[in-house]
Amino acid sequence: MIERKEYLESLKTWKDKDLIKVVTGIRRCGKSTLFDLFIEYLKSNNIEENQIIKINLEDPEYNFSDYRDLYNYVKEKLNPDKKNYVFLDEVQNVLEWEKAVDGLYIKKNVDVYITGSNAYLLSGELATYLSGRYIEIKMLPLSFKEYVNYYQKDDYQQLYLNYINRSSFPYAVNLDNEKEIDDYLENIYNTILLKDVVSRKKIADSTMLQSVAKFMFSNIGNLLSIKKIADTMASDGRKLSVHTVDSYLEALVDSFVFNKVSRFDIKGKQYLISGEKYYATDVSMRYSLLGRKNLDVGHILENIVYLELLRRGYKVYIGKTGDKEVDFVAENKDGFTYFQVALTVRDEKTLERELSALQSINDHYPKFILTLDMDPDADFDGIKKINVLNWLLDK
Repeated sequence: MIERKEYLESLKTWKDKDLIKVVTGIRRCGKSTLFDLFIEYLKSNNIEENQIIKINLEDPEYNFSDYRDLYNYVKEKLNPDKKNYVFLDEVQNVLEWEKAVDGLYIKKNVDVYITGSNAYLLSGELATYLSGRYIEIKMLPLSFKEYVNYYQKDDYQQLYLNYINRSSFPYAVNLDNEKEIDDYLENIYNTILLKDVVSRKKIADSTMLQSVAKFMFSNIGNLLSIKKIADTMASDGRKLSVHTVDSYLEALVDSFVFNKVSRFDIKGKQYLISGEKYYATDVSMRYSLLGRKNLDVGHILENIVYLELLRRGYKVYIGKTGDKEVDFVAENKDGFTYFQVALTVRDEKTLERELSALQSINDHYPKFILTLDMDPDADFDGIKKINVLNWLLDK
């Protein structure tokens, strides 16, 4: 198993706190393995086997008709004299699961941990039972740093090429060639579409959904609008209403296939309601749908940087400053950090273009240009140009 240190430390931090621990993320990103790692940690700290109850609700062995069956099953296994640690994996598979989780949460000496593969898990009316009672840990597939640590090699450029070609899903490190990886990714994608999108949204025309997904994968990092997507579909002979496209996109984002990034007016310090970009949770998933030709490696690099900013706890936006665009505005409790991302800025005009957008920002927050150039770091009047692989590795 690949040890996911940051997520494991997060579970350790929240252990025994009076909150339900909710781990969310795309299927196969490592949520179940994280529970296994945490259970090992518990056992190494004198927690006995009979204090741990773990149920994978995708396992046919557990055929609960509704929340009452689940609640009663777990209740019967609780140890009345000791602390109990209850792990419910893919809990969204049980009807009205939140009632069972809430019932277990209010019992004495019960620490509850759940996972889910859909953002719908904690949205809308379903979350009212858990309001104010949970902490969400958002999980992503392997970071570049985790990927490098697994292989324990220092050929970072080659490892980066492998990382974007061979997938960031943890199990993919066990696969030997691109065909196996593409088949594996296609399986994940089809499972997500079937279980998390088509069935949940009750979508009748899965072919049209597939068309929208392909369009999104081929337009990673491009500025889009719902109307533009609908118009493009129509021009290709696949007529869809704006409402239907919106519904499909919402489902693909809720199932963590894509991440929606809104725009932010840097000068006016306000969020813009029109135009957004979408980034994939795993850039390699596109290969099973689109093949490996005509790859936009620049936008793939953007995608990798975006995901890393999420891992580091930032809220991320696309920046607008006058008529210029800043790739990412990253916000946390300390304020803003601005990022431009480019494959190379060795060409003087390219460097000038990337600098000009950052130079037009009249504040004193940090500004960076991240590039794959294997050059010494540079400083342009406070704008730092650094190698993106070193940044990804937190060097």
